[in-house]
Amino acid sequence: MGSRLKLILSRARYAAIGAAIGAGIGGLISRRTASTGGAMGALVGATIGEKRVSVDSFVEEVKEKRVGSASADD
Repeated sequence: MGSRLKLILSRARYAAIGAAIGAGIGGLISRRTASTGGAMGALVGATIGEKRVSVDSFVEEVKEKRVGSASADD
């Protein structure tokens, strides 16, 4: 349950950041572009947030396996 909550919060955080950046850049052009930029930025941010948590959890698993095999060799 904890890892799922971590994934959801990471996705939401990156989506919000992406939406703000996309809307800011789009706002330099026009109001309509700001809306589209915000939506596209949120989509990209959510994707990055999901991938980042997936990679972090994979790295932790590899570290745990590595530590486990090192202590087994002793």
